[in-house]
Parts: sequence; C-alpha cells; structure tokens
Amino acid sequence: MIKFIKNFRKDENGAVTVDWVVLTAAVVGLGVAAFAAVESSTSTLTTEMTSALNTADATTTIGG
Repeated sequence: MIKFIKNFRKDENGAVTVDWVVLTAAVVGLGVAAFAAVESSTSTLTTEMTSALNTADATTTIGG
C-alpha cells in the first residue's frame, strides 16, 4: 500500500489538463465580471441619453 501511495504521488499525468481547466474557468469568470460592469454602465448611459433626446427641441442649434 505504501508503494502505491508513493507511485500515485509521483504520477503527474493529467496535471496539465487540470491547470488548463482552472485557467480557462478563471478567464471566463473575468470576462463575465467585465461584461456585467460594462452592461450596467451602458444601461444607465442609454437611459440618460433617451431622456435628453426626448426633451430636446428640434430647433436647437449645435453650439448655440
């Protein structure tokens, strides 16, 4: 049994796969977090722009 445990501890097959899975999960998680941050900000901006455009006068000149 001791020999089996020592061999199991030395065996590194599959370790690279686990590393890549963890790395990929981290990248996907960061992407989701970034999307959530950008989405909430653009939602607020869209609401403010809609409000401003609805109250704008069609005869208003730029810079005047």
